[in-house]
Amino acid sequence: MSAVLASGAYDVVWDSPSADSGASMPCGGHDVGLNVWVEDGRLWFYIDRSGSFDENNLMLKLGRVVVDLEPNPFSSDAGGFEQRLDLHRGRIVVSGRSTDGTAVRILVWCETGAAAVHVDVDASAPVTARVAYQSWRFADRVVPAEQRVACYSVRGRPGDIVTYADAVGHRDDGVLFAHRNRNDLTCFRQVVELEGLGHRLDDLWDPMRDLVFGGMLLGDGFEPAGVGEGVYAGVPYREWRLASTRPSATHAVVVGLHSDRTPDLAGWEHSAVEHARRSLADAAATEREAEEFWAGLWARSAVDVRPASPDPADPDWQVGRNYNLFRYLLACNARGEHPTKFNGGLFTTDTVFSVPAVDYGTPTPDFRIWGGGSGTMQNQRLVYWPLLRSGDLELMRPQFEFYRRALGNATLRTREYWGHGGASFCEQLENFGLPIGYEWGWDSDVDESGDYPRRPWHDPTELVRPWVRHHYSTQLEICFMIIKRHLYGGEPVDDYLPLIDACVTFFDEHYRMRHYDSTGSELSLSGELVIFPSTALETYKDATNPTDAVAGLRAVLSSMLAAPLRGLLDDPTAAKYERILASLPPQAFRVVDGVTVLAPAQSFSDIMNVELPQLYPVFPYESYGLGRPGLHVAVDTYHAPADIEGQRDHVSWHQDGIFAARLGLVDEALRVARLKLGDGPLRFPAFWGPGHDWVPDHNWGGSGMIGLQEMLLQTVDDQLLVLPAWPDGVDVDFRLHAPGATVVDVGYRDGVVVRCDVTPESRAADVVLLKPARLPVQ
Repeated sequence: MSAVLASGAYDVVWDSPSADSGASMPCGGHDVGLNVWVEDGRLWFYIDRSGSFDENNLMLKLGRVVVDLEPNPFSSDAGGFEQRLDLHRGRIVVSGRSTDGTAVRILVWCETGAAAVHVDVDASAPVTARVAYQSWRFADRVVPAEQRVACYSVRGRPGDIVTYADAVGHRDDGVLFAHRNRNDLTCFRQVVELEGLGHRLDDLWDPMRDLVFGGMLLGDGFEPAGVGEGVYAGVPYREWRLASTRPSATHAVVVGLHSDRTPDLAGWEHSAVEHARRSLADAAATEREAEEFWAGLWARSAVDVRPASPDPADPDWQVGRNYNLFRYLLACNARGEHPTKFNGGLFTTDTVFSVPAVDYGTPTPDFRIWGGGSGTMQNQRLVYWPLLRSGDLELMRPQFEFYRRALGNATLRTREYWGHGGASFCEQLENFGLPIGYEWGWDSDVDESGDYPRRPWHDPTELVRPWVRHHYSTQLEICFMIIKRHLYGGEPVDDYLPLIDACVTFFDEHYRMRHYDSTGSELSLSGELVIFPSTALETYKDATNPTDAVAGLRAVLSSMLAAPLRGLLDDPTAAKYERILASLPPQAFRVVDGVTVLAPAQSFSDIMNVELPQLYPVFPYESYGLGRPGLHVAVDTYHAPADIEGQRDHVSWHQDGIFAARLGLVDEALRVARLKLGDGPLRFPAFWGPGHDWVPDHNWGGSGMIGLQEMLLQTVDDQLLVLPAWPDGVDVDFRLHAPGATVVDVGYRDGVVVRCDVTPESRAADVVLLKPARLPVQ
């Protein structure tokens, strides 16, 4: 037997309707996410799609759909209600029975080969169906000051910030809806001008120009049935209704979604209509394709904790169940053009129901903090690291493409500002590769930017807000992730070699320039690169040689100079990398309470956040840990007193569980895993947050996944460490991936490894079992 999730093993099943959208259940596929719930006898769902960014880089939902049936199978006295997330098949099944005995099943699913949503009704007797498309963007809306954090790019910009109305209306027998960005009002031009690059505007890549996104709601045998209005969660909406032309035992509804960058709106509308009609006609084939996609996902990898004794109240069983639920959420954006957002992904809902303790006024369903098209990359990375061990290498492409597409802009910015080569990607980054406007600083007193307004005496090449000033190290981590993806599955890396080269070149040329400007010499007296001015993550300010940057450069350069990647480099590039690697300063240490530990930087002046860059040589950069020299130093670093309150935690992006697992701290890793992957505060158990971010907090789930994976399997050089940080008394089955296209499939029962299958067989000799084994004789 191998570690493949049994059908139904981790299904989420509700036996009563929900009170509101905060108690919704996720469904998705391709690059589409739905929040599905039944309220007041009606089926509701929000639609979100990756890349739906408006003029202000706000991530807009694509609307809300409501389905009514008559007779009603979900009325309060009907009985027999069930809403099930069929995890193995990636769909939601809602069942009920009307008072006259009519049994109804509604199947909600998304295509995986294209962006389309299906709602299929199957009843034991003919029923009448009505479906409505609801929009709260039926008129222009000024974004209140307390909600500007949702459009982070322009937060602090003088003047009104406006979310512009969509175009919605009946079209033939359906409802057509679209948001078309107004090119003269996009924040791209505003940010470019703000950051002193207006003279190069025509040379910069603009992803917002001519962007149109939306779709069409269509039903088989439905016709327009009027327009109405209402209010949900305090927000007014307008709805466009369709109704079935006759009662039937079956009904099929589709929402085809279409995005394009085109000035031809008529052409976009034609494509959207054709896509919706094709989705309706081809539903049987695309449903089979979706089932194959999800079956392949669960066959590829799985983690099953306490498989023989499922108990929703058991914290260890919750860890396994919620690991798989969160992996499902990530897979809903498998084919997206844009990366999954750390601050909610595709599954945010109405703030009043999901984050009721925080006062943002009465925002629309589009609201989330920390922006839409813009990114906080230190958080984003945690959404993508777990996909290596799960073998979901295809799902990593959108995050890498985010950087590759923006490389030209980041390179141009670097040349314009400093006159040297390479690419500078800031920690808080627009989707077009420039610093976020709010972090750069607007010359205004709007919102919190009144604390850090842009003024003439500021450095014209650096951000104003101190948390992210001089913070460029995340670009190295993305490069290392690209390298690791290649080493795991042989995924082509050629398209990303220019990105990797530009990222390491920036650090070499920029800090040689900086040191020369200060001292007249490019390197220190000992011949080392001096990375200053800098910051160790967002936390240790005015840092010299921050550990995250030094460890990142060393990991990237060493990997590029080793087989198999060395073979992709020409000799001049390899010589340059060898020179940069030789110039790197050593790992910094310090003494805390008489104990030598890893330091966050060679020196720093202040502390502003609660991150732990001193442990980045453990994760992600693999310099310290089990099976590596200096383990005791890293363990002492983990146990050292915090420099600031809040530095040790489990919420959001905190990585304590990952560090503990990599250091072999079994009890500590388990403690954090139970906190990370235990049930969240909402009805759906894998909707965590808000923590530091939002609900659902995807870097909370991502860091939890990584920690659990590292408890089960680690790699040190060619060795495969099996169960390196796993508690003795917890049974588990897992199938996880390792470098060299290797799959490790393990069963652990009653403190003994009872199965350890490795593919390819040649890697079996590399296995190091860290638990007793009772394996069958081969």
